[in-house]
Amino acid sequence: MKRGVRAIGVAESYRTEHSTLAAAVVRASRVTDGFAFDTCTVGGRDATETVVSLVDRLDRDDARHLLLAGIAPAWFNFFDLPAIRERADRPVLSVAFEDSEGLEPALREAFDGDALDERLAVYRRQPERRPVELDGGTVYVRAAGLDAGAAADVVRAFTPEGGRPEPLRVARLAARAADERFVCGEDASGAGDGGGA
Repeated sequence: MKRGVRAIGVAESYRTEHSTLAAAVVRASRVTDGFAFDTCTVGGRDATETVVSLVDRLDRDDARHLLLAGIAPAWFNFFDLPAIRERADRPVLSVAFEDSEGLEPALREAFDGDALDERLAVYRRQPERRPVELDGGTVYVRAAGLDAGAAADVVRAFTPEGGRPEPLRVARLAARAADERFVCGEDASGAGDGGGA
């Protein structure tokens, strides 16, 4: 993959009833090329819409892939990968960093009734999770809009060292910094929208 190819990484940080999501545009060469911030509700159902809003506000058609940290941020506020892929108009990859037997037992313990049924429906329509070997260990990838081999190639191309793709590493750092600002009483929702860095 060429060093100038860009991807958007989205990661979260939360300490209150809201989770701060940061989106970072990062080149395969590790150059960071823009940020946007927003929040979603802990335990809510607005994470998918928040990601779509972040991508829209960045307005970066040159970012060929969208990488998400995990699939269930903000206490099971699921990312719906096929829906995001359709609306963001680019392949979407969810990258998890720990092996898991699945989230259904935890969902059944935390929710019941319509809240459980709605989350199970979203969870069950997600692409299959597949392991991808990196120099720094194994990550687990779901992909909408790419086959398993192509998804693994994208993850490896954006992981020059360690076990975390660079767009997600940068987004996580940004989310933590924005979350600290938000918790201290300043609104992080528009900080640095789309600005280069």
